[in-house]
Amino acid sequence: MTGKSGNRLLQDSKPKLLPLMIDMTDRKVVIFGGGKVGERKAVLFSRYASTTVISRDFTHILQDLGDEELKLITTTGTMSDDEILDYIDSAFLVIPTTNDREFNIRIANIAHQRGCLVNSVDGLDDLAIPSIVERGDITIAISTRGASPALSKYMRTKIETVIPAEFETMALLQKEMRVRLKVSIPDQRERASILWAILEDEDVWSALTHSYEQALEIALKHLSNGND
Repeated sequence: MTGKSGNRLLQDSKPKLLPLMIDMTDRKVVIFGGGKVGERKAVLFSRYASTTVISRDFTHILQDLGDEELKLITTTGTMSDDEILDYIDSAFLVIPTTNDREFNIRIANIAHQRGCLVNSVDGLDDLAIPSIVERGDITIAISTRGASPALSKYMRTKIETVIPAEFETMALLQKEMRVRLKVSIPDQRERASILWAILEDEDVWSALTHSYEQALEIALKHLSNGND
Protein backbone atom coordinates (compact mmCIF):
# COMPACT_ATOMS: atom_id res chain seq x y z
CA MET A 1 0.00 0.00 0.00
CA THR A 2 1.29 3.44 -0.91
CA GLY A 3 0.27 7.03 -0.32
CA LYS A 4 -0.87 8.70 2.89
CA SER A 5 -2.87 5.70 4.14
CA GLY A 6 0.15 3.46 3.67
CA ASN A 7 2.33 5.91 5.61
CA ARG A 8 -0.21 5.93 8.45
CA LEU A 9 -0.12 2.13 8.63
CA LEU A 10 3.66 2.28 8.79
CA GLN A 11 3.49 4.74 11.66
CA ASP A 12 0.85 2.71 13.51
CA SER A 13 3.02 -0.41 13.35
CA LYS A 14 5.88 1.29 15.19
CA PRO A 15 6.27 0.76 18.96
CA LYS A 16 4.59 3.41 21.08
CA LEU A 17 7.59 4.66 23.04
CA LEU A 18 6.93 6.75 26.15
CA PRO A 19 9.77 9.16 27.06
CA LEU A 20 10.72 8.65 30.72
CA MET A 21 13.50 9.78 33.05
CA ILE A 22 14.63 6.71 35.01
CA ASP A 23 16.79 6.66 38.13
CA MET A 24 19.52 4.17 37.20
CA THR A 25 21.15 4.18 40.64
CA ASP A 26 21.77 0.58 41.80
CA ARG A 27 20.57 -0.79 38.45
CA LYS A 28 22.77 -3.11 36.42
CA VAL A 29 23.49 -2.72 32.70
CA VAL A 30 25.15 -5.56 30.77
CA ILE A 31 26.61 -4.94 27.31
CA PHE A 32 27.76 -7.76 25.03
CA GLY A 33 30.44 -6.63 22.59
CA GLY A 34 33.51 -4.49 23.11
CA GLY A 35 33.64 -2.76 19.73
CA LYS A 36 32.75 0.80 18.81
CA VAL A 37 29.01 0.35 19.37
CA GLY A 38 29.54 -1.30 22.75
CA GLU A 39 31.98 1.47 23.62
CA ARG A 40 29.43 4.18 22.83
CA LYS A 41 26.77 2.47 24.95
CA ALA A 42 29.20 1.83 27.81
CA VAL A 43 30.49 5.42 27.88
CA LEU A 44 26.88 6.61 28.24
CA PHE A 45 25.55 4.09 30.76
CA SER A 46 28.62 3.99 33.00
CA ARG A 47 27.77 7.59 33.96
CA TYR A 48 24.42 6.47 35.40
CA ALA A 49 24.57 2.80 36.40
CA SER A 50 26.75 -0.16 37.27
CA THR A 51 27.86 -1.26 33.80
CA THR A 52 29.53 -4.47 32.62
CA VAL A 53 30.93 -5.11 29.14
CA ILE A 54 31.45 -8.71 28.04
CA SER A 55 33.62 -9.38 24.98
CA ARG A 56 36.58 -11.23 23.54
CA ASP A 57 38.38 -7.91 23.11
CA PHE A 58 37.81 -4.25 23.83
CA THR A 59 38.52 -0.86 22.28
CA HIS A 60 41.29 1.23 23.83
CA ILE A 61 38.71 3.58 25.33
CA LEU A 62 36.90 0.69 27.03
CA GLN A 63 40.20 -0.61 28.36
CA ASP A 64 40.95 2.79 29.88
CA LEU A 65 37.46 3.12 31.40
CA GLY A 66 37.60 -0.42 32.73
CA ASP A 67 39.99 0.51 35.51
CA GLU A 68 37.42 2.52 37.46
CA GLU A 69 34.16 3.33 35.69
CA LEU A 70 32.96 -0.05 34.41
CA LYS A 71 33.61 -3.77 34.65
CA LEU A 72 35.17 -5.65 31.73
CA ILE A 73 34.81 -9.42 31.37
CA THR A 74 36.90 -11.20 28.74
CA THR A 75 35.38 -14.31 27.16
CA THR A 76 36.78 -16.99 24.88
CA GLY A 77 34.99 -19.36 22.52
CA THR A 78 31.25 -19.85 22.12
CA MET A 79 29.04 -18.67 24.98
CA SER A 80 26.41 -21.08 26.28
CA ASP A 81 22.91 -20.09 27.34
CA ASP A 82 23.83 -20.79 30.96
CA GLU A 83 26.84 -18.48 30.71
CA ILE A 84 24.65 -15.73 29.27
CA LEU A 85 22.16 -16.25 32.11
CA ASP A 86 24.96 -15.93 34.66
CA TYR A 87 26.19 -12.69 33.10
CA ILE A 88 22.73 -11.06 32.99
CA ASP A 89 21.72 -12.17 36.47
CA SER A 90 19.93 -9.25 38.20
CA ALA A 91 20.43 -7.01 35.15
CA PHE A 92 17.94 -4.22 34.48
CA LEU A 93 19.04 -3.63 30.88
CA VAL A 94 20.86 -5.90 28.43
CA ILE A 95 22.45 -4.54 25.25
CA PRO A 96 23.75 -7.00 22.60
CA THR A 97 26.20 -5.18 20.29
CA THR A 98 28.30 -8.00 18.84
CA ASN A 99 28.89 -8.37 15.09
CA ASP A 100 27.02 -11.72 15.15
CA ARG A 101 23.34 -10.99 14.55
CA GLU A 102 22.17 -14.50 15.50
CA PHE A 103 24.10 -14.30 18.76
CA ASN A 104 22.58 -10.89 19.49
CA ILE A 105 19.10 -12.36 18.98
CA ARG A 106 19.90 -15.28 21.29
CA ILE A 107 21.10 -12.89 24.00
CA ALA A 108 17.94 -10.78 23.59
CA ASN A 109 15.66 -13.82 23.84
CA ILE A 110 17.38 -15.08 26.98
CA ALA A 111 17.29 -11.60 28.52
CA HIS A 112 13.56 -11.31 27.82
CA GLN A 113 12.94 -14.70 29.40
CA ARG A 114 14.74 -13.47 32.50
CA GLY A 115 12.60 -10.28 32.54
CA CYS A 116 15.35 -7.85 31.49
CA LEU A 117 14.80 -4.88 29.21
CA VAL A 118 16.72 -5.08 25.92
CA ASN A 119 18.16 -2.42 23.65
CA SER A 120 19.19 -3.91 20.32
CA VAL A 121 21.44 -2.53 17.59
CA ASP A 122 19.31 -4.43 15.07
CA GLY A 123 16.02 -2.81 16.10
CA LEU A 124 14.24 -0.94 18.89
CA ASP A 125 13.29 -3.94 21.03
CA ASP A 126 12.12 -2.55 24.42
CA LEU A 127 13.63 0.91 24.34
CA ALA A 128 15.49 3.45 22.25
CA ILE A 129 18.51 5.28 23.63
CA PRO A 130 18.21 9.00 22.79
CA SER A 131 20.80 11.62 22.07
CA ILE A 132 21.12 13.71 25.23
CA VAL A 133 21.73 17.39 25.88
CA GLU A 134 22.58 18.18 29.51
CA ARG A 135 22.82 21.56 31.17
CA GLY A 136 22.98 21.03 34.93
CA ASP A 137 19.45 20.05 36.01
CA ILE A 138 18.19 20.42 32.44
CA THR A 139 18.10 17.26 30.34
CA ILE A 140 16.81 17.13 26.77
CA ALA A 141 16.45 13.74 25.10
CA ILE A 142 16.13 13.43 21.32
CA SER A 143 14.95 10.27 19.58
CA THR A 144 13.86 9.27 16.08
CA ARG A 145 12.67 5.88 17.44
CA GLY A 146 15.66 4.23 15.79
CA ALA A 147 14.88 5.60 12.32
CA SER A 148 17.98 7.79 12.11
CA PRO A 149 20.61 7.96 14.88
CA ALA A 150 22.51 10.42 12.68
CA LEU A 151 19.54 12.81 12.67
CA SER A 152 19.27 12.56 16.47
CA LYS A 153 22.94 13.49 16.77
CA TYR A 154 22.53 16.33 14.27
CA MET A 155 19.55 17.73 16.18
CA ARG A 156 21.51 17.50 19.44
CA THR A 157 24.36 19.59 18.04
CA LYS A 158 21.85 22.20 16.83
CA ILE A 159 20.01 22.35 20.17
CA GLU A 160 23.28 22.67 22.09
CA THR A 161 24.06 25.89 20.24
CA VAL A 162 20.75 27.58 21.18
CA ILE A 163 20.67 26.78 24.91
CA PRO A 164 22.82 29.38 26.69
CA ALA A 165 24.47 28.85 30.07
CA GLU A 166 21.84 31.06 31.71
CA PHE A 167 19.26 28.28 31.30
CA GLU A 168 21.27 26.07 33.66
CA THR A 169 21.51 28.89 36.20
CA MET A 170 17.82 29.71 35.82
CA ALA A 171 17.00 26.10 36.72
CA LEU A 172 18.94 26.55 39.97
CA LEU A 173 17.19 29.86 40.62
CA GLN A 174 13.76 28.32 40.02
CA LYS A 175 14.59 25.47 42.39
CA GLU A 176 15.60 27.89 45.15
CA MET A 177 12.55 30.08 44.59
CA ARG A 178 10.22 27.07 44.73
CA VAL A 179 11.59 26.20 48.17
CA ARG A 180 11.12 29.77 49.41
CA LEU A 181 7.62 30.04 47.94
CA LYS A 182 6.43 26.80 49.54
CA VAL A 183 7.30 28.29 52.94
CA SER A 184 5.63 31.66 52.43
CA ILE A 185 2.78 31.11 49.93
CA PRO A 186 0.37 28.18 50.52
CA ASP A 187 -1.58 28.53 47.27
CA GLN A 188 -0.02 26.43 44.50
CA ARG A 189 -1.50 28.48 41.67
CA GLU A 190 -0.07 31.66 43.13
CA ARG A 191 3.36 30.02 43.46
CA ALA A 192 3.21 28.90 39.83
CA SER A 193 2.25 32.41 38.74
CA ILE A 194 5.23 33.93 40.54
CA LEU A 195 7.66 31.39 39.12
CA TRP A 196 6.36 32.10 35.63
CA ALA A 197 6.70 35.84 36.19
CA ILE A 198 10.35 35.28 37.12
CA LEU A 199 10.86 33.32 33.89
CA GLU A 200 9.40 36.22 31.92
CA ASP A 201 11.42 38.88 33.77
CA GLU A 202 14.09 40.16 31.38
CA ASP A 203 15.95 41.80 34.27
CA VAL A 204 16.38 38.39 35.91
CA TRP A 205 17.73 36.87 32.70
CA SER A 206 20.07 39.80 32.20
CA ALA A 207 21.37 39.53 35.77
CA LEU A 208 22.04 35.80 35.33
CA THR A 209 24.74 36.60 32.79
CA HIS A 210 26.67 38.46 35.51
CA SER A 211 25.74 37.17 38.97
CA TYR A 212 23.44 34.51 40.43
CA GLU A 213 23.09 36.57 43.61
CA GLN A 214 21.99 39.62 41.65
CA ALA A 215 19.41 37.58 39.75
CA LEU A 216 18.14 36.07 43.02
CA GLU A 217 17.73 39.53 44.52
CA ILE A 218 15.56 40.60 41.57
CA ALA A 219 13.58 37.34 41.68
CA LEU A 220 12.86 37.80 45.40
CA LYS A 221 11.01 41.02 44.58
CA HIS A 222 8.37 38.84 42.92
CA LEU A 223 7.95 36.96 46.17
CA SER A 224 7.49 40.23 48.04
CA ASN A 225 4.87 41.34 45.53
CA GLY A 226 3.06 38.05 46.02
CA ASN A 227 2.84 38.68 49.76
CA ASP A 228 1.53 42.25 49.42
